[in-house]
Amino acid sequence: MTILKGAFRRLGLVALTALLPTAVLADELNIYNWGEYINPAVLQKFEEETKIKVNLSTYSSNEEMLAKIQGGATGYDIVFPSVHMQEIMAKLNLLEKTDINTYEGFKNIDPKFLRAKSDPKGEYCLPYAFGTVGILYNRRVLGKDITGWKDLVATVKAKRLKFTLLDDMREVLGVGLILNGHSVNSTKSEDLQQAADTVIDMKPYVAAFTYDSRPMVESGDIAAAHFFVGSMINVFGNPKDLGYVIPEEGATMYQEDMCVLKTAPNKANAIKFLQFYTRPEVPALNVAQQTNGTPNVPARQLTPENIKNSKEINPTDETMKRLQIFENLGPGLRQFDRVWTKVKTAQ
Repeated sequence: MTILKGAFRRLGLVALTALLPTAVLADELNIYNWGEYINPAVLQKFEEETKIKVNLSTYSSNEEMLAKIQGGATGYDIVFPSVHMQEIMAKLNLLEKTDINTYEGFKNIDPKFLRAKSDPKGEYCLPYAFGTVGILYNRRVLGKDITGWKDLVATVKAKRLKFTLLDDMREVLGVGLILNGHSVNSTKSEDLQQAADTVIDMKPYVAAFTYDSRPMVESGDIAAAHFFVGSMINVFGNPKDLGYVIPEEGATMYQEDMCVLKTAPNKANAIKFLQFYTRPEVPALNVAQQTNGTPNVPARQLTPENIKNSKEINPTDETMKRLQIFENLGPGLRQFDRVWTKVKTAQ
């Protein structure tokens, strides 16, 4: 994932930052997570039950988190990498084997979310949360519901409206790749050039590349925004005017896992937190605030009715087949950098 994605990903809020704890005590747990990607009520519940003090620090991207860990930060216990970053961290020998898969509560995890090739059995990390990246739109402005990218572009073109794209290299080029029938992980030069050209063709109708788009959609200043499923919180607040769609052409999905660092000073407390999070009522409490998906199957039935019944938050099996997840591209990422510059500078 690229810089600045995570803090805005689900709720579009500015990431909170906390200082790394200066002292590490036996009754503490130091969590390092994406900005506002966990319900404070979850941490409070853990503290009340265990009497373990939780210190939360936040980051805005996978890259920021990895740089901090590789830079020598040793006070953190738990991190939440995206699947492709988990693979990188596993190769760098940064993750502790927790054997969380032997814990009774692990039976609640849907096996299809054991996506990390480096951890196919869940011996290291616990699948945490997932979601889609689709389109938040204002049907009052558009005058209709939309079905996907082609429908959106045709509508804004006809009505002389504007929409926004995320300021995220892989997500935006992923749209171009999907619209041309390619994998979002393709590093073929011809595929990426075609994707770039597709996005450049959209630019006359693009108001900005930004994460700060939800208020603009709500107010009607723009017709729609490329955004994360966490924007369902806006839809629930104004269902008459707002909608969120997983494009019919396909979309990307994200998944983060909960991992314990090899350098964790509080490994026993960290494993207690992983075990705590396998209990269905805990991820259900998190989802109620986050409006994204959970790999914990029984937890889905404990969420509020509007979330439980949402096919945007809990896609059908048919929809899941249209979703793609980012992989670690290694040196191939340079190909993306080159065409991204072309997209951003095109007039």
